[in-house]
Amino acid sequence: MEIITAKSAGFCFGVNRAIEACYREIEKGSRIVTYGPLIHNKNVNADLEKKGVKAVDSLEGCEGATVIIRSHGVGKAVYDELNARGINYVDGTCPFVKKIHNIVRDNYENGKAIIIVGDASHPEVKGINGWCENTAVIVNDPEEAAGLELEDREYALVVQTTFRESKYEEILKIINEKNKTVSANNTICSATEERQSEAVKISKNVDKMLVIGDKGSSNTQKLYEICKKNCQNTYYIETINDLVLNNYGINDRIGITAGASTPPAIIKEVITTMSEMDEVKNTMEGEELTFEQMLNESFVTLHTGDIVKGTVISTAGEEVTVNLGYKSDGIISRDEFSNDKSVIPSKTVQPGDEIEVFVVRVNDGEGNVQLSRKKVESQKGLEEIEKAYEEKTPVTGKIIKNVKGGLIADVNEIHVFIPSSQVSGRYVEDLSSYVGTELTFNIIELDKSKRRYIGGRKALLAKEAEEKKAKVFASIEAGQKVTGKVSRLTDFGAFVDLGGVDGLIHISEMSWGRISNPREVLSEGDTVEVVVLDVDKEKSKISLSLKDVTPNPWTLAADKYVVGSIVEGKVVRMVPFGAFVELEPGVDGLVHISQIANKRVEKPEDELTIGETIKVKVIDVNPEQKKISLSKKEADAELAPAEEEAAAEEKTEE
Repeated sequence: MEIITAKSAGFCFGVNRAIEACYREIEKGSRIVTYGPLIHNKNVNADLEKKGVKAVDSLEGCEGATVIIRSHGVGKAVYDELNARGINYVDGTCPFVKKIHNIVRDNYENGKAIIIVGDASHPEVKGINGWCENTAVIVNDPEEAAGLELEDREYALVVQTTFRESKYEEILKIINEKNKTVSANNTICSATEERQSEAVKISKNVDKMLVIGDKGSSNTQKLYEICKKNCQNTYYIETINDLVLNNYGINDRIGITAGASTPPAIIKEVITTMSEMDEVKNTMEGEELTFEQMLNESFVTLHTGDIVKGTVISTAGEEVTVNLGYKSDGIISRDEFSNDKSVIPSKTVQPGDEIEVFVVRVNDGEGNVQLSRKKVESQKGLEEIEKAYEEKTPVTGKIIKNVKGGLIADVNEIHVFIPSSQVSGRYVEDLSSYVGTELTFNIIELDKSKRRYIGGRKALLAKEAEEKKAKVFASIEAGQKVTGKVSRLTDFGAFVDLGGVDGLIHISEMSWGRISNPREVLSEGDTVEVVVLDVDKEKSKISLSLKDVTPNPWTLAADKYVVGSIVEGKVVRMVPFGAFVELEPGVDGLVHISQIANKRVEKPEDELTIGETIKVKVIDVNPEQKKISLSKKEADAELAPAEEEAAAEEKTEE
């Protein structure tokens, strides 16, 4: 078998440029949409969709996303709307198409009418028409050209980049006969001309011709029409799955070409499969078998798309080699092992382990079977997620990424988006702390066709909170000592988490002493032991006391502050009739204005200062009424001789 492949087969410059631009944006991790399908190839667009790239036909709701303008280009109105909405965009328009836009815009602004030779339904033609306010005359074949009624004015003519040269010349001749002032611009892409010329040459010199490309691709359709004219046995396929091997014989001379939107990998796969037909002939030489029998003999045990079991041979270089019992070993690349980039193949599987794998390709071009472990795990994960969604049961996933607006969780190779509003019962400013942890959540939205899976924890957390709350209220009683963590501070007190329910320590219950702000005593996150004062199950309220954990100092006041004794205290408050002195937290005594000094005192402030430490004599103690009477002047009188004696001794020593 002889295979002749067109040099120009596959992605053209413009298409490749748009594809690379899109994949660069994907690597940045931003939200991406394409204005219309990026190119005319289902496989490429499906792969982009798997990576989260959505094709849209309207800019409504695209704020915050990066819009990729496809290689076919768009009209001026789209650019205007992008700028008006402030939407970031990457222009993937083919330079050859962009040139046509400029020609149309300049001629239209100079008063000329526009003629476009091409398919009116094709996105490239629609985009071109958008640069003359959609006023162009569009003609697709000689019959339409013959029926045109052109005005007596100047026209500028352009042509779709993928249009057939011979057909264009025929149309142009007819138009020139109708209007001699038409300014023609042959804007057929040079790559298109080359591709079509090559297709003509090859198709005239082969037994059978293969044209590879998407059925919706205009340029691929034209290639098929060209080849069919020269070679009756011309076949149009989209992927290797459409290749009917029985159509080709061992001695055939086969030509292969492909449209501008056909990925190189698909072309290579077809060529490799066709080339293997010679290998089958050589191994079966001398036997009287049909080609179909020989092919089945070789590939009977393994097919693309199979899920099979194999034994790990090695994990060298983090590439897993698997024995499948087939003529070639299977290879799982690092990228096909897991969607979680932190997973290390050599630490997950060992030689001798039996694993399930998905057959991506029977021959990767180097004789190996290309395998995927993550596709098997993804299928299992998808089944788990669908079941959880239908049965409303929670799933557990590892958080692998913190993205704008939420988190990405991995559930058996299926990525689930958890919006920030669904991560916790409370607002979380920084979600990065969740990366690397495992979270349990519900599947609240599922769209299998768009591979859209959204998780939420709010309902789950609410249910858990109710269960914890019920458990706390079932066991808590007034008078108990319990331990909790300070969850929130306010000006009037502190809320303490008791294991699912918050109780309140009012500021008056924080200390036996006088405090002006709860932050003087507690900080958020403190673990505290408190006494339960009251439980109101109907209102879900629990009152707590921090000061009741320690004895009331007034119960010991009579023993500690004996009448007649001299003690030390701090002036904490002034009133017109005297000054209050704190003897210890929670125990204050009053020095009446008449007991401040051995003279007439008009105001306590004349003799004392808030915060000052003074010595006072205990005159009276009444623990029941929480009152202690103190005297500074009596303390001063009793202490004066001792102080004078001490001063004299000090002077003598000098």
